[in-house]
Amino acid sequence: MAIRTWTWVVFLLLALVSSSSPSCRAAEPPSPQQASADAGDLTVDDGLRTGYHFQPPKHWINDPNGVMCYKGVYHLFYQYNPKGAVWGNIVWAHAVSTDLVDWVMLPPAIYPTAPFDVNGCWSGSATMLPDGTPVIMYTGIDGENRQVQNVAYPKDLSDPYLREWVKPDYNPVISPGPGMNATAFRDPTTAWQGPDGLWRLVIGTKDNHRGLAMLYRSRDFKRWAPANRALHSGDTGMWECPDFYPVNDTKHVLKVSLDLTRFEYYTLGEYDRDTDTYTPDPSLADGNDGLRYDYGNFYASKTFLDTSKQQQRRVLWGWANESDSTAADIRKGWAGVQAIPRKVTLSLDGKQLVQWPVAEIESLRGAHVNVTDVLVKSGHHFEVAGLASSSQADVEAAFQVMDMDMDKAEAFDPAWRAVDAQAVCVARGADAKGGVGPFGLWVLASDDGGQEERTAVFFRVFKDGGKHVVLMCNDPSLSSQADGLYKPTFAGFVDVDLAKTGGKIALRTLIDHSVVESFGEYGKTCILSRVYPTKAVGDKARLYVFNNGESDVKVTHLNAYEMRSANITSDAAEPTSR
Repeated sequence: MAIRTWTWVVFLLLALVSSSSPSCRAAEPPSPQQASADAGDLTVDDGLRTGYHFQPPKHWINDPNGVMCYKGVYHLFYQYNPKGAVWGNIVWAHAVSTDLVDWVMLPPAIYPTAPFDVNGCWSGSATMLPDGTPVIMYTGIDGENRQVQNVAYPKDLSDPYLREWVKPDYNPVISPGPGMNATAFRDPTTAWQGPDGLWRLVIGTKDNHRGLAMLYRSRDFKRWAPANRALHSGDTGMWECPDFYPVNDTKHVLKVSLDLTRFEYYTLGEYDRDTDTYTPDPSLADGNDGLRYDYGNFYASKTFLDTSKQQQRRVLWGWANESDSTAADIRKGWAGVQAIPRKVTLSLDGKQLVQWPVAEIESLRGAHVNVTDVLVKSGHHFEVAGLASSSQADVEAAFQVMDMDMDKAEAFDPAWRAVDAQAVCVARGADAKGGVGPFGLWVLASDDGGQEERTAVFFRVFKDGGKHVVLMCNDPSLSSQADGLYKPTFAGFVDVDLAKTGGKIALRTLIDHSVVESFGEYGKTCILSRVYPTKAVGDKARLYVFNNGESDVKVTHLNAYEMRSANITSDAAEPTSR
């Protein structure tokens, strides 16, 4: 049934209001008592801590920082509060790995020690110099609460773990210039060298409501000067956590995190290295409705080029905040996880990025269940039985739409073009019967057939003239019986031609207690949700396939794997703090 335009405007407004999740810097600051409230040596075991997503044993984490590989060791730095489970007292925590799966926790690498970072060490990036020396550029909050950019170098280059870092006395190396907003000047990118030998990097800032990616140049990584113009800008509010990198020989990616909406978007375009000019592809959206890495709870992302493999790859990290209350975070003693690192590539048509969990994560796969060629009739569902627990699992599936003529598919309302996919899915959720779909998975479902709790990951297919429009949604509205939770429905459209795929749509979902991380059509559309079940916990969690559409759907194949937990340990020989 068609919905009038004014109704969809209401849905859009509701979606925008619900999308303003709390974050590291935009949230209301906690009280000093909250920010320093230590959860003790043990956290509350309520079945919600992740098993194979990265998180430290306790306390608050947010942005991934300075990700890199050095002498065969992967380094993950991240924003961390060593004193409690809410934002505050921010330092650069540090963990190392040889496979991006198991991690060793090291002491914090960078923390306030000098006038240029006395009030905090915020986000930044790592750059590998030509001689192989890694250098970190990060935002420090100085004694005047200005955001300034500082550098740090390893104390011992022979240590592959890079345990200790030294901050030169000549910091800060970049300060906000006259007329700039000194409280919105942060998150330097990885630097790159131009044909003239000069280093370049980008810093996020704003001019009133206009977000800016400011370009800076340096000959020696000590003295930096601003370019005459920004690399790019947009009328979207503050740009933070920018990232800029080549995705092939002709195209670059500029990603920014939007402080106002707590979403990220990216553009694909051409970068002229001689003139430092970046021109986004005019055929792609540039702004709030632009392409996203992830249409869910995924923010402050950072990539690095992994050259340790025979075939180098671009790896993406992103932070997933909690969706419960501050009081709940303090009670359980931890807050925040990192998404599974993803390999990023350009789609074959060059119109978007494609993401997929790094292959190493499959080393955690254990026992598995296979389902092949099962028809799911309208209004039916079935359990994928045989797993000891589906609360920690990896599910790969392919669904085939049987009504290829799309006689039963709902018409795509022209009014929906003026709103985003999330607003469409808010109105047409998993329990709203459709023509072709909703169909997909109920994950973290209670053992009563998912009646009390379930999180739906699903597709819905519309017809738009002679074309198909595929919507992918994560609907956690029934995910928990707990009170006081933020349970937004997230969604994105999927670029898939069902006529060419024979009606098939692929889905992979990583399930990890309080994380549901999904990849539609081999990573063209990605959605991460945080959920907090009270019934579907541990071995009581179930996995179902469902079809709430009028048209039948076939599960052509489904493989569900139990996932072992990653090994995250503390360094047995921690060095003495500086």
